Amino acid sequence: MDKIIAHIDQNKKRYQDELFALLRIPSVSADPKHKDDIRKAAEWTRAKLAAMGCSARLQETPGHPIVYGEWLKAPGKPTVLFYGHYDVQPPDPLNLWTTSPFEPTVRDGNVFARGSADDKGQFLANVLGVEAFFQSDGQPPVNVKFLIEGEEEVTSHNLEKFVTDNTELLKCDEIIVSDTAQFGPGYPAICYGLRGICYMEVFLRGPKMDLHSGEYGGAVANPANVLGRLIGRLHDPATGKVAIPGFYDDVVELSAAEKAEFGKLPFDEAQYRSRLDVAETPGEKGYSILERVSTRPTCDVNGITTGYHGVGGKTVIPAEASAKISMRLVPNMDPKKIRAAFESYIRSLCPPAVQVRFENHGMARPVVVPTDSPALAKARAALEKGFGAKSVLIRSGGSIPVVETFKDKLGVAALLVGYGLPDDNLHSPNEKFSLDDFHRAIKTAAYLVAELGK
Repeated sequence: MDKIIAHIDQNKKRYQDELFALLRIPSVSADPKHKDDIRKAAEWTRAKLAAMGCSARLQETPGHPIVYGEWLKAPGKPTVLFYGHYDVQPPDPLNLWTTSPFEPTVRDGNVFARGSADDKGQFLANVLGVEAFFQSDGQPPVNVKFLIEGEEEVTSHNLEKFVTDNTELLKCDEIIVSDTAQFGPGYPAICYGLRGICYMEVFLRGPKMDLHSGEYGGAVANPANVLGRLIGRLHDPATGKVAIPGFYDDVVELSAAEKAEFGKLPFDEAQYRSRLDVAETPGEKGYSILERVSTRPTCDVNGITTGYHGVGGKTVIPAEASAKISMRLVPNMDPKKIRAAFESYIRSLCPPAVQVRFENHGMARPVVVPTDSPALAKARAALEKGFGAKSVLIRSGGSIPVVETFKDKLGVAALLVGYGLPDDNLHSPNEKFSLDDFHRAIKTAAYLVAELGK
């Protein structure tokens, strides 16, 4: 491995330049105006895989293309599938970015750009770790496949069908997913659990048009007012629990052993509040912050649209109000069941004076993977070599829809090997990724390939 690691060290500047080139592409999957940018990012990724020696192509879908690449010239060796996504979250609100979200900028050893940690920097680190074998050792000690999608940030609308229809193409022994994070600086981590998601938007319609609030106020229902009351009833203020009937019916509590492991993790609540600039951290009573953000179900308003948004005032009763609401789910919650419960509860609260309709923005099941597999032990060994510290086991509050799909369709539990940090501002302004961690991640990917090839 000395030759491989030396090669990685010698190419540090090139790796950074390639990352920055990918980060400059505004591949926002949620915004149709970026359709051409999405394809540009897909083409960039395909070309990268092809240049390093893989057979690579774009697989068209009803949405954004999937990039698939493979190199299968190590007979008798395991096949490792690497998953990632080249699409990114919208950068809004732009005024809160210190520098342009799609012009990578280095500050304090971090690259600031949308997609830097989620997930371009992470999936590219795995690609470069494999590339190092081609360029310095002739070939990797395992067969490799790459599946890089462009719809993860919109809940992978078309990926499940692709996996279902191509189980033979994607057949593998191990799956590596790098779209999570370390526990903190000096604490590299393997994630063994992800929350699922049920993402809904509720629309309330009142009068057929916006009305003068002076002439009609007090005579018609204001959809914005009604929406505010509905949102206020999503939680029990006394317990912090979600108030939707049946929401907790299938929730699996942490085992005593898991709870004890969570208690061992070094967590500074005061530092956590300080970093977020909040005075307190309310939530479901009876659970620590770490437990609430990774092992408990939640319900959160992600955005509200209603009324006048222009400069100055405009006294209207809006005709419509809407809210995007995401519910994070834990084992064994069923997103379809939660969707039905959510819609039923909202309908029961709506007065006859407004009409209600719903739109589903995506669902994914929660997942927990085994922690006693030989592959996980190898991943922990690779992390220790790449990052120079022993790894810990954690669960993540985020969702990666394809992990459960891989388990169901391919029969393989993915290894969730994350390289980012908890304060990388994923989905927020000023997203960042440590360049030192990017370099460590490339080494870790190379060590992992070597471990899996033994």
